[in-house]
Amino acid sequence: MTFEERISDAVRVVEAVGAGIMVFGGLGSFVAFVLRVRRAETRKEAYPDLRRDLGRCILLGLEVLIVADIVETIIVDPTFESVAVLGVIVVIRTFLSFSLEVELDGAWPWRRRQVESGASSEASDGA
Repeated sequence: MTFEERISDAVRVVEAVGAGIMVFGGLGSFVAFVLRVRRAETRKEAYPDLRRDLGRCILLGLEVLIVADIVETIIVDPTFESVAVLGVIVVIRTFLSFSLEVELDGAWPWRRRQVESGASSEASDGA
């Protein structure tokens, strides 16, 4: 077995881990959702929590898949075509990640601190 074959196998494992994070994390999110819905005191927050949990699973899974793509492109198939394909994949996944973060947090990542500090100062002003 050559070095490239070993790395290729390792990349497949990392890809499987990324997919597993999304699948099993999603299933866990739905189980938690059902448990929250069944309890009256957490029913109201169940859906927003489900969305947040699913988003986090997808984000983590996408990040792991990007790692696999980078390793494969750099070590296994370092051609201009594979680098271009990697670039497109990374751009798409980065866009998805940013979109999910905005959806989850309600603010762009670079404005998150500003929004959080505004919310905490409003909470302390009202107390």
